[in-house]
Amino acid sequence: MPFHSVTGENMAALLRSARLLKFSPSGLLQITGTKRNGPPLGRLYSGALGGTRPGVCARQIGPASGHASSRVWPYAAGCVRNYAVATEQKDEASVVVRSKQAQQFDWALAKLDSSVRRTGRITKTLLLRIFHDICRTGYPSGNQALLLLRSCGSLLPEVPLEERTELAHRVWEKLQELGAQYDVSHYNALLKVYLQNEFKFSPTDFLAKMEAANVQPNRVTYQRLIAAYCQNGDIEGASTILGFMKSKDLPITEAVFNSLVTGHARAGDIESANNILSVMRGAGIEPGPDTYISLLNAYAEKGDLDSLKKTMEAAESADSILMDRDIMQVIFTLAKAGHQQHIPDMVERLRHERGYVPDAMNLCLRLITQNQEDTAFHILKTFPTLQSESFSSDGANLGNFFLRHCVNMDTSLEKIGSFCKELQELDMHTAALSFALSCALEAKKTGMSLELMKMMKEQDSPIRPHYFWPLLTQHVKDSNTAGVVEVVKGMQELELCPDVETLSNYVLPVFPSMEAARQALKDAGISLDSEGFVSSEVRLVAVSNLAELYTILSDPSCPSMDLSVFRGSLILGFRKSSDVESMVKITELLYKDERFSKGNSKASEAASFFMYNLIDSMSEGEVQTQEDKLRKYFNQLKAQNVTISGNIYRGIKNLLESYNLPELIKDVVALVDPKDRGSSSYVSAFTRVAGIEGKVFALEKKLSELKAESKPLGVVLKQAIQALCAEENLQRALELKQEHEEEMTAGGYAILINLCCRHDNMEEALNLKREMSRKDSSLVLDPSKYITLVKTLSKNGKVEEAVDILKEMKEKDVVLNDTHVTMLFHTLNAVVPKGGAPTIRRLQDAIFTLGLAKPTANLCSPLVTAYLDSKDLSGALDAALECQKLYSHLPRIHDIIVCLVEKGDTDLLQKAMDFVSQERGEMTMLYDLFFAFLQTGRYREARKIIETPGLRSRPGRLHWYAEKCISSNQMETLEQMVEMTAKLFECDRDEMYSYVLRLCKETNNWEKAEAVWMKMQEENVIPRERTLRMLADVLKNNGQEVPFEVPESWYQQAATTQQVKTATSLSPADSGPEFQTRLMALCKKGKAKEAYKMVKDTDKKGVTLSPAPYDVLIRALLAEGAIEDAMAVKDIAASRVPGFQLSDIASSLLIITHSKKGQYKEALEKLKSMLQVNHVPSQLAITRLVQTLGSNGDVAGIQEVESQLKGLGTTLSLSSMVFVNNTALAHIKNGDVESAVEVMEAVFTSPNSTNPSMSFVFRKVLEDNNDKALDKLNAMAERLANHFACYRPASDLFLQLLDMDKVEDAKFLLARCNAVAEQKDVMVSYLAQKSQSPGQLGKIKALLSLIPDFTEKEVLYPYLMKCHVLDKDLSSAKALHEQIQKEGAVIDELSLKRLAVLYRTEGETAPFTEPPESFKFYADKLKERAAKVQPTAEA
Repeated sequence: MPFHSVTGENMAALLRSARLLKFSPSGLLQITGTKRNGPPLGRLYSGALGGTRPGVCARQIGPASGHASSRVWPYAAGCVRNYAVATEQKDEASVVVRSKQAQQFDWALAKLDSSVRRTGRITKTLLLRIFHDICRTGYPSGNQALLLLRSCGSLLPEVPLEERTELAHRVWEKLQELGAQYDVSHYNALLKVYLQNEFKFSPTDFLAKMEAANVQPNRVTYQRLIAAYCQNGDIEGASTILGFMKSKDLPITEAVFNSLVTGHARAGDIESANNILSVMRGAGIEPGPDTYISLLNAYAEKGDLDSLKKTMEAAESADSILMDRDIMQVIFTLAKAGHQQHIPDMVERLRHERGYVPDAMNLCLRLITQNQEDTAFHILKTFPTLQSESFSSDGANLGNFFLRHCVNMDTSLEKIGSFCKELQELDMHTAALSFALSCALEAKKTGMSLELMKMMKEQDSPIRPHYFWPLLTQHVKDSNTAGVVEVVKGMQELELCPDVETLSNYVLPVFPSMEAARQALKDAGISLDSEGFVSSEVRLVAVSNLAELYTILSDPSCPSMDLSVFRGSLILGFRKSSDVESMVKITELLYKDERFSKGNSKASEAASFFMYNLIDSMSEGEVQTQEDKLRKYFNQLKAQNVTISGNIYRGIKNLLESYNLPELIKDVVALVDPKDRGSSSYVSAFTRVAGIEGKVFALEKKLSELKAESKPLGVVLKQAIQALCAEENLQRALELKQEHEEEMTAGGYAILINLCCRHDNMEEALNLKREMSRKDSSLVLDPSKYITLVKTLSKNGKVEEAVDILKEMKEKDVVLNDTHVTMLFHTLNAVVPKGGAPTIRRLQDAIFTLGLAKPTANLCSPLVTAYLDSKDLSGALDAALECQKLYSHLPRIHDIIVCLVEKGDTDLLQKAMDFVSQERGEMTMLYDLFFAFLQTGRYREARKIIETPGLRSRPGRLHWYAEKCISSNQMETLEQMVEMTAKLFECDRDEMYSYVLRLCKETNNWEKAEAVWMKMQEENVIPRERTLRMLADVLKNNGQEVPFEVPESWYQQAATTQQVKTATSLSPADSGPEFQTRLMALCKKGKAKEAYKMVKDTDKKGVTLSPAPYDVLIRALLAEGAIEDAMAVKDIAASRVPGFQLSDIASSLLIITHSKKGQYKEALEKLKSMLQVNHVPSQLAITRLVQTLGSNGDVAGIQEVESQLKGLGTTLSLSSMVFVNNTALAHIKNGDVESAVEVMEAVFTSPNSTNPSMSFVFRKVLEDNNDKALDKLNAMAERLANHFACYRPASDLFLQLLDMDKVEDAKFLLARCNAVAEQKDVMVSYLAQKSQSPGQLGKIKALLSLIPDFTEKEVLYPYLMKCHVLDKDLSSAKALHEQIQKEGAVIDELSLKRLAVLYRTEGETAPFTEPPESFKFYADKLKERAAKVQPTAEA
């Protein structure tokens, strides 16, 4: 590409010269009719122009900045000096880190993408959360950095411009410190953020920093630097870059012209800005909507309403449709420039398209951020009245976002009050002032909150005590007594008395004692005689002093108070206190004094329930620790004649049993009321045992012997006919049928009928069917054989006979599954060439009328196909419309519309569109028309359709057409679709560009792929990691340089091509960001030893690094198994960085490394230390540790790990069998096989057992050749199968034996446990697993030799085909395909797709049409079908 030759050094030098020498570009730039002199602009642009209407140019939604002159640039020189870093080369992280990064990036991108799609913006809170999460991983990827940087601009409308830029700088610095590698896309993203935030910086310094970082600018960089100059009206600076771009043959795109429009206008030369449009046309670029928006903004800044109207009319006449969001941008510019008087004219032009509300909300937020609240409120009032942000409310609550942002931006109370009043008067909000108050409270704005409460009070709205809790919370945290008192005074001013909750939780806790609280509140003039204060005092004392509490409660002057008011505090006090005597006194008082019970409940019942709540609130460990205290408590209660009911006893008993405290239950029993005592027995559940007998079919004697002995021949005769049919010997099979006609069974007839149909012998097939019916009219064929017979009859003109067969299927209740429905579709399609539309219609009507299959688009499509093949477009359209009316399906409507567009039949096309619009909606109709225009190359018409105001993205339809383009290699059509959808509402741009890249990859077109990457940058698209990997693959496969950091998949370890500078080239004292970046790059390229040497050298010289490089190096050394070196680095880090700790990833790697080296004790200690500081180990670390403990026979260690993790609060997604399997292996290692058997049996005989897999145990035992253990485990598996009907262990052992080529042993096990053959799910799972890797066909055949019919052929054949394709065995794949065809089965599309690709790979042409959809499409379809397949018995 031409931009590769451009160097930042040359450009920076050129700009420096222009600035220092006041170089005038008047010789470069001149527009006819303007005040400037020089050669025509066309000469500057000649030979370097982009194509016509390059729709990939980024639409500049954000407004241009105010009237800034070029003189501001020198003052901003160097402002970006801290936001560049030398990017030496790409790096490679460990598999674990990469996997975690990929997952976190997908999560972050999904969250941001969801927010942008729903609202068109993101919140600062969400962005900071993602930023912090990414930083915690220890090493952010380049793609994560790009995601964060691009989110710091116009996507944050609620954040002031300066704050947005500061956030971008913070992200840049922090990620640089953590080792993120920056390439040109990151610098371009930073430039875009500068433009959106109107940040003033020096382009010269920016280029210089790129040069210092060894990052080459590209076309997008120069375009944005031009935009930066133009944003400040500096045409000289812009012209300098334009001249440089021309000298390097870089194309001048529409985006550059748009910037020039802004630049001339900001420079005060509005006439030159207007004439840019003429220059564009002269250069072959038709001005688009973006150009007109730039010109409209220029006039808006001047307040020129007449020119605004004229420009809008010109845009409309030029087919440049201006959307609502474009007009909103003009409104924003008018408001910001102080021309509010013209805004109503612009508001009247808003069409309220789909997506209007989120766009208008963002406009309001931007206006409020710029202190233009009145204009924002004017826009708010244009919202649809039915739009409600709170669907759960009784009425509309329009404007919540508006009020919240006004509060956050400290808008004056007078304005907020007037906004709330008007919203309620207009019935747009039911409680505007109340909502504004909740926002102020949430933002902890005390002064504003109190004033808003006063406003509510004046309006007779109720004020609740809990409104004040958010204001009190921070004061309590800060122990700010004065602040608390001030808020309570505010409550009193509003004539509101604090309630119990407020006093207990938010007022009294801030004081050191009750006396201090009383005094402070009394001094503030707050009454202490309220019931709420007394209750609060009781709560507070209950937690700290039980003796004092008893004194208060037992005082006759103490008011009545329900126990529920202070139950929680009392329970907490009981748990903390060792004063058993006071506990008993209080419980006795509660038991006898009716003052503490409410309603119909007795005091004794309330006290009993309190005792249950006390035990229930305590953890197992707490109860065990306080067992003696509780025993004394219960015994003393017994002495005071306190009793509990039988129900309460049972509840306490169940709790104590779960806590393993049976002895304490005896003390509780003594409290049970004598009349409630009794015994209860429980019936143990048992598992019903049922055995399943296997069927064994064997051929005992030959057919002739059976005939001689006058014995039945049915089964043997069927098998003989089947063998003949397999050899395609129809003649001999018919002769055999003739000889033994009396012994023929339904199965024999079915096989013969199928073979006749395969040979297209219609007459014989029909005769056989009639003969079978005469013998026994109740006999039923397999559905596939019925359908094959229908196909043969229809193709040979016997349509009515075929319909009779369909009627027989209905009469005999033949059930069709998805596979059979697909067969019907292929049958109808096969009849099209011979039967035509009448035959298809007759068969289709019969199928649907009889109810054999539900109407689908597929089954309806052959009728339309028949009309299309005969060029009868009117008939095809009528057939499709009829199907929609009758069955709600529109078969092949896309193909019909394409044919109508090609033919130019406008009448029929209008008829089709009117019908689709009426039946499916206008949006569906527009998409149908859009795809048809694309398909026929009518791109201008397609663009008009997709730019229809209000049209929004339909990902499913776009995906369908993109896949269609990819399968048919239509690059131009696909590119046009991607370009045209750039401004489509809610369109996933990364997804659209990924379609083009997929086709580039399939066609190996690296030039096109590189151009796509450039377009993505221009459009400011945030690529997903899969998109970057796809692009990188295309470039690498063609020997091209990849201009960005390549994110690696979790299963990849990509080879790196760039070399890092060695430690010998570094300055010993260099500890800056560049040194640390190179250090971390070495680590992630597998050169940890070199990095280790560098760290040791710097440590000797007294140099201290930041924590991140130390942690990265430790992880890299651990990944190589160099545990000693890693610990040495840890010691260096601890001595240099106070409080240094390993990250979670490094700690987990340390556990894994210890485990791999057999140092399980050290690994266990490290795990304990992690958990003590609340760090979470990785799932892999736990698994490796437990496996090592198991292989070393450490049962206690495994139990300790399991116990430690229970207190972690998370399962880490660990398999339930990790601990069970490895405990069993530990017992086996210790020679205690009996205990291992007990452990496993307990799992499988448990009533709640989910039949988990124990394959891991069997595999380890087999690998160790431990015959003793294998025999006992084998016996256990057989016992579970034969006595408990639990077949999973036997199935696991059977498959493990097969997997280790012990076929004979597997055969003997199957003979002893024949029910294993019935475990279809386990067998199919094994089949799926083996078909994932090449060279596994032998094991699948071994399974089939032992259990030939463990699954249906419809399930089996796709896996076999996959194995042949993986093995690249075309001959076997062909044979399997032929076998499927001979059997009359339908091969699934996924297998056909795989087979077609194999043909193509081997250089042969497939003898069938390759299915057009993607592999994933057919894989999903096959999964659904396999799940529904039910065994069908052949008659």
